[in-house]
Amino acid sequence: DAEHMWHLAVMALLLSEYSKDDVDILQVIKMVLIHDLVEIDAGDTFCYDEKGYLDKGEREQKAADRLFNILPSDQAEEIMKLWREFEDLKTPESRFASCLDRLQPLILNYNTNGHTWKKPEVTSEKVLKRNELLKENTPKLWDYAKEIIESSIKKGILKR
Repeated sequence: DAEHMWHLAVMALLLSEYSKDDVDILQVIKMVLIHDLVEIDAGDTFCYDEKGYLDKGEREQKAADRLFNILPSDQAEEIMKLWREFEDLKTPESRFASCLDRLQPLILNYNTNGHTWKKPEVTSEKVLKRNELLKENTPKLWDYAKEIIESSIKKGILKR
């Protein structure tokens, strides 16, 4: 949603120094601002919904094709390229943007007493696995994420 994308843009500005690689901050901000636009058509797939992930790629590609092609062709091409870059995780910018996309809900859940972690399928093991991208790409943020997870377990807001 808009709040999530705004959080990510601010996080990109404030946390870029923690990226293992140098990143083009404008490219990161562009990606985090458009990466979830496809959910307008495809719907939001809960990150721990294994069944929902089975056709997520196909649903989101169809949504991207429809939504981005509403724009003039040059803009459609640029937005599609940004979205594809984010999804493919092949550039330092896309990996950093994706790390932020994983860290933000972790911080949000910690500060809302595990709001979405209350769903039965969410465990600390799954949360750790989802955030492993941080380990190689933002080691200090990975350490921070692990601290949040451990604290959440101790507080009883995340199941082991």
